[in-house]
Amino acid sequence: MKKIAIAATVAVLTLFVAACQSDSRKQVLASTASAVQLRSIQSRAFDTTDQQKTLRTVIATLQDLGFVVDNANATLGTVSGTKLDGYALRMTVSVRPRGTTQLLVRANADYNNQAVEDPLPYQQFFAALEKAMFLTAQQVD
Repeated sequence: MKKIAIAATVAVLTLFVAACQSDSRKQVLASTASAVQLRSIQSRAFDTTDQQKTLRTVIATLQDLGFVVDNANATLGTVSGTKLDGYALRMTVSVRPRGTTQLLVRANADYNNQAVEDPLPYQQFFAALEKAMFLTAQQVD
């Protein structure tokens, strides 16, 4: 009798663990797909290898958009800024090499400590950055 009860308990636990694993796999795959989509919204490649000039352009762009630059680290290739206009929007931008002829710029925004998944702030940032990069390349002040 004890053997049957133990076998039944093991069978129930096995089914429970299998159900949890299949559900967690679905969640991991769904979150991975959304993470890849978010990363594509947050990233742009630029045809330049001058990381220092790109970081200076990122700083100027953030300031033009009303951000106060909190931290800039040329060694790490990161810039962080906060926009306080009735809300707290924080954006951290990283610049790193992509291959031998490009730099990858990735922006991460959070609003009141919640990740921003809406594409609009990223589109606005990258539209302004692309214009600034063009003007910098043309040596226009």
